[in-house]
Amino acid sequence: MKEISVSGQKRQDLGKKASKQIRKEGLIPCNLYGEKKDADGKPEAIAFACPFTELRKVVYSPDIYVVNLNIDGETHIAVMKELQFHPVSDALLHIDFYEVNDEKPITIGIPVKLNGLAQGVRDGGKLTLVVRKINVTAPYKQIPEILNVDVTNLQLGKSIKVGELSFDGLEIATNPEVVVCSVKTTRNSRSAATAADEAAEA
Repeated sequence: MKEISVSGQKRQDLGKKASKQIRKEGLIPCNLYGEKKDADGKPEAIAFACPFTELRKVVYSPDIYVVNLNIDGETHIAVMKELQFHPVSDALLHIDFYEVNDEKPITIGIPVKLNGLAQGVRDGGKLTLVVRKINVTAPYKQIPEILNVDVTNLQLGKSIKVGELSFDGLEIATNPEVVVCSVKTTRNSRSAATAADEAAEA
């Protein structure tokens, strides 16, 4: 996973009015959840704010980042868990971070990359990527930037499901029945199949 450093400052006033003012100043309200629990056993959050300019690269990127947070001089290693956007303007409103360490596994979605020229594509079909990310579980240092899926032997009209895949050191958390990619029949592939059938009959 890629790494990026972000600085922030703790915030005391957590109301909607305060959050709105923070955004006007070019900052994004954030929470960091770690191992600490409150009296009710719920994760205890550190409320802080970060400059949007420092978060832009992490938020608007297909890549997965480990974020080195510096909050008023305190360092934390975290990943983004939830982002909130305005329903109309799509402006970033809030981010929840989750603190990680070397031992504790985390579950996170990793981008899928299809490798190779599928046999079904050579036969005139069209390769379609159905899911762009697959959820995996592992300590964060073992999690790769992408998940490589070989499609070389994928035939026309066939698909690859999550349950058919495996990656060293990773536990797959996505439903095994989810289709990752498929080769769909096209007009060209149907024409080629018809021509082959006619040739065989002749």
